[in-house]
Amino acid sequence: MQGRRNPSVGIAAFIYRSAPARVVFGEGSLRHLGRELEMLRMKRPLILCTPEQADDARAVAAALGEAQPSVFAEAVMHVPVAVVGAAVARARESDADGLVALGGGSATGLAKAMARELPLRILAIPTTYAGSEMTSIYGLTDGGEKRTGRDDRVLPATVLYDPALTLSLPAPLSASSGLNAVAHCVEALYAADGNPVVSLMAEEAIGALARGLPEVLRDPGALPGRERCLYGAWLAGMALNVVSMALHHKLCHVLGGSLNLPHAQTHAIVLPYAAAYNAPAAPEAMAAIRRALGAQDAAAGLHALGRALGVPKGLRELGVRASQLDRVADLAASQPYPNPRPLERTAIRELLQQAYEGDAPLPAQ
Repeated sequence: MQGRRNPSVGIAAFIYRSAPARVVFGEGSLRHLGRELEMLRMKRPLILCTPEQADDARAVAAALGEAQPSVFAEAVMHVPVAVVGAAVARARESDADGLVALGGGSATGLAKAMARELPLRILAIPTTYAGSEMTSIYGLTDGGEKRTGRDDRVLPATVLYDPALTLSLPAPLSASSGLNAVAHCVEALYAADGNPVVSLMAEEAIGALARGLPEVLRDPGALPGRERCLYGAWLAGMALNVVSMALHHKLCHVLGGSLNLPHAQTHAIVLPYAAAYNAPAAPEAMAAIRRALGAQDAAAGLHALGRALGVPKGLRELGVRASQLDRVADLAASQPYPNPRPLERTAIRELLQQAYEGDAPLPAQ
C-alpha cells in the first residue's frame, strides 16, 4: 500500500470511497425481489442470464405475477459487443425500465455494458462468487481484445445475495469461482491505492472463502459453506470496487480476451504465480494472505488451496498452447499500470510458463 505516512499514528493517508449499493443478504432473499423492484420503481425489467439459466430466469419472471418481465438469455463470457447490441435492442423493444442480472459475471457484465448505453438501473442476483455485482468495473470484448474500465453508471443499485441460489453451481465451478474472488482480495492487499479498510475486507474474505470452499466440495447441498463463500465474495467485490487491480488481473484479461478462456478457471490457475511474482515487493500483503490461509508461504498456500479444490492444474488444461504465451506476455507488458513489482517482460513470460505447467510456484528471482 502506498501513501503519505503520518508518524504520530503510523497509518498511511488514504482515500476511501464506499459503493452506494443496497445489499440484501441471507437465505430466502429472492422472495424480496418484488419489494426491491418496487423500491427501484422498476415495473418492466429485462431479466438477463446465460442460456444455461434460462429456465431459472423464466421462473423468476413468472413469480413476479402481472409484471411478467421479458427474458434475454444470451449472456456469454467476456461480454462480446455483438451480444450487447442484441440485448440493448431487446430492452428497447420491450420498453424495459430496468435490468435484472441473474447469474454470474457474464450476466452482470452484460447488464453493465447495457447500462452504459441506456439510462437503466441494475438489480443483481448473483449465483456465483464473481463479485462483479459490487463494482463499477465493466469489460467488453471486440475482435479478440478485452478492454475494461470504470463507470459509476454500471454499479448495480441493489444486490440480492441468496445462498440457496448457489446450490445449482457445481462444486468444481464453485471452487474456481471462489478462487476468482480470492484473486480480487490478493490484489487489493497490495494495490497502489489500497487502504486499511479494504485490507480488512480482503483478509476477512480470503479467510471466509478458504474455509467455505472446502465445505462446499465436501457437502455441495449444505448451505453453511455456501453462505460463507457468498459472504467472502461480497467482501471481495467491495474491495475490488475501491482499489485498482494489478498484474494478475491484467494477465487474466489478456488470456481470456485473446484466447477465449473460461474466466474463473483462468483466475484460479494464474493466482499463485502472480502472487509469487509480487511477493518480494509486497511483504505486508503476503503476511495477510498467510494469516488468512494459515499457511507458511502466501503463493504456496494459494497453490495448495487450488490443488485441494481440484481446479485445473495449469493453463495447458484449458487448451492453451505454449506457443501462445509469448504474445500474452507482450500484451501484458505493453502498457504501464500499477503493480508492486516492476513489470519485466522476461519475468512475466516465466510466470506464464509456470502457470502453463501448473507446478508449485517458484520464488521470484
